Amino acid sequence: METAKPAAPASSNNFIKTIVTEDLKSGKVKEVVTRFPPEPNGYLHIGHAKSICLNFEIADEFGGRTHLRFDDTNPAKEDTEFVESIKEDVAWLGFEWERLTFASDFFGEMYDRAVLLIRKGLAYVDDQSADQIRESRGTLTEPGKESPYRGRSVEENLDLFARMRAGEFANGEKVLRAKIDMASPNINLRDPVIYRISHAHHHNTGDAWCIYPMYAFAHPLEDAIEGVTHSICTLEFADQRPLYDWVVRECEMDCTPHQYEFGRLNLTNTVMSKRKLKLLVDEKVVDGWDDPRMPTISGLRRKGFTPEAIRDFCREIGVVKTNNSVVDDKMLEHFIREDLKLKAPRTMAVLQPLKVIITNYPEGQIEQLEAENNSENEAMGSRQIPFSREIYIERDDFMEEPVKGYHRLYPGNEVRLKHAYFIKCENFVKDADGSVIELHCTYDPETKSGSGFTGRKVKGTIHWIEATQARPAEFRLYEPLILEEEGEESESFLDNINPKSLEKLQGFVENNMKDAKAQDKFQFFRHGYFNVDPKETTGEKLVFNRIVSLKSSFDAKK
Repeated sequence: METAKPAAPASSNNFIKTIVTEDLKSGKVKEVVTRFPPEPNGYLHIGHAKSICLNFEIADEFGGRTHLRFDDTNPAKEDTEFVESIKEDVAWLGFEWERLTFASDFFGEMYDRAVLLIRKGLAYVDDQSADQIRESRGTLTEPGKESPYRGRSVEENLDLFARMRAGEFANGEKVLRAKIDMASPNINLRDPVIYRISHAHHHNTGDAWCIYPMYAFAHPLEDAIEGVTHSICTLEFADQRPLYDWVVRECEMDCTPHQYEFGRLNLTNTVMSKRKLKLLVDEKVVDGWDDPRMPTISGLRRKGFTPEAIRDFCREIGVVKTNNSVVDDKMLEHFIREDLKLKAPRTMAVLQPLKVIITNYPEGQIEQLEAENNSENEAMGSRQIPFSREIYIERDDFMEEPVKGYHRLYPGNEVRLKHAYFIKCENFVKDADGSVIELHCTYDPETKSGSGFTGRKVKGTIHWIEATQARPAEFRLYEPLILEEEGEESESFLDNINPKSLEKLQGFVENNMKDAKAQDKFQFFRHGYFNVDPKETTGEKLVFNRIVSLKSSFDAKK
């Protein structure tokens, strides 16, 4: 696995940084403690990367610490596969957690705090079904209706809750609800369910428990238990902040964390719902969570994105308090170009090969030509590439009947071969179907690259691969998985799947690529930046994922 240490956080201020600064200055907190608290029910995506960077970098900047905590309160949807993938993603992004915890580590204390609420008359066991509770919850304009079981005595509630814990009741038969205010204008305070029965095997605690705390009850308790000072979450949790504070206060926690909300990240043409991403995997629309078309961190890593590019992107989009941001997906591509332009060696690859015979080049002769590895980074040096009478060029670098403005090969036209010579198309060969399968060209030995030849100029330069030593390779080109933008709640996203989101081409790379290994990155002349696929590449087969093309409209605006 690639790992990288993050550079120093960007110095620009945001409202959370201002809050932290003031809290330290006033003595409200002595040490900054944040946490990244994913639910282990799927893989992390680029939106999570924003939260990861925010939590870890805020703590790092102020000399604090960050916990990686798994909110594993729903065993029916959780798995150790997701736990391990999340740990790998956070580490790959370059962050080290001070402490690794699970909500399930605190199930015993959470149970005791629930008992405390019952003893205080602030929680009761309800026999209503989930549908009945939902129907009695009320609306934004109408208060809820109290449960007929709301008046149970403390003793009866203690007995029933203990029996729930002992496994005497079936799933859904009873729940524990907080007793707050069924007429509250905030629906989250209308006696929320804080425990439910689930006879499911838990990935961490096995079968030790058959009742599990609800996320809204467990989360503030976890923060308080761990001594978190700044509980940073996205805006959809703003309405739950009163419940968060109620739980901390009424459960009489020693530590009082505070919740702060920021706008979540949304990318154009991108599904950012974990539930929908899981559906893409389950329906086999994609090849797993790490499919390079997925916005998951593992998918981006496999495609070839670097942790540096993702961190820079997250810093650039910033942290806002008032609304969720919708960012052009081309902006993310800009940052990987910026990161790779001085790192990735330049080389040549032919994705749709067309054979060229240079008829006046000596048969059996192979000469070595010099080519720079990165014209923007001289420190990367140069390499030797073979040249002979047989080469491959791109099929679209030849037209039998050229259109206006076409400056590449066509009968009678001359072009420069990158790092090599001028060649002129003399004629071509077609197959029985009328397709051009081979060009016959001549070269001018006086025009060797680097020789200083100034006798004449040509308008076109094309790339090529020497044919006898070429390395076969598969190239995977990606387009957005979703054809058009959609609302967050839209259920029609599967109808918008782009059937051309993946194109596989069989071509060739330079012979010196034989030692390329998983996650090596290159810039292929004219085609873009590519990554050696870590999943499909073998000793016999090179597979390259295109990370990004060379230019975009976003880069042009920059």
